[in-house]
Amino acid sequence: MTRPPPDPVQRLLGLLGLGLRSGRVGIGVEATRAMLQRGDARVVIIASNASERAVEKVVALAHGKAVPVLTGPEAVTIGERLGRPPVMTVAVRDRDLAAGMLAAMANPDGR
Repeated sequence: MTRPPPDPVQRLLGLLGLGLRSGRVGIGVEATRAMLQRGDARVVIIASNASERAVEKVVALAHGKAVPVLTGPEAVTIGERLGRPPVMTVAVRDRDLAAGMLAAMANPDGR
C-alpha cells in the first residue's frame, strides 16, 4: 500500500519549524527586510494573504537581491507553526534549508 505524497505546504511548514529551532529564520516583515539588506536571506516565504504593503516592502527587495520568493499558506497558519501571532513573511538564512523549501514547493508530488 503506497502512501499519498506529502503535502508541499506541510513540508514547507515542517522546514520552517526546523529553521526556527535552529535559529536560522527571520520572522516578520522587518526581520525579513533586515536579512535581505544584509545579504543573509536565501529564500523568503510570503503568506498567501499578506498585506499589499508587506508584499511591496519585501518582494521588490528580494528580487533586487536575487532571492527567491515562495508563496506559503495564510499568515495565521505560518504563525501557528512558529508559535507566534499571524506572520506575513519569513526569511531563511540556511542554504540547505532554503534548498529543501524550494524543492518542496517545486515538486508538489514529493519527487
